[in-house]
Amino acid sequence: MFGFIKNIGGPELIIILVVVMLLFGAAKLPQLARSIGASAKEFRKGVEEGADEVDEDQEDSD
Repeated sequence: MFGFIKNIGGPELIIILVVVMLLFGAAKLPQLARSIGASAKEFRKGVEEGADEVDEDQEDSD
């Protein structure tokens, strides 16, 4: 699905970062990074809770 990511090198990453900076502005980038980090943290927390529920369900059915 994301096989094209393997082909991204240094120059491509620089271009992507410049485009992101132009779209969001330098002042908004720290806020954007914090919100992405918080979203990733919540996602991991949800995945762990879901895995715990699955484990509990499997123990109950035994």
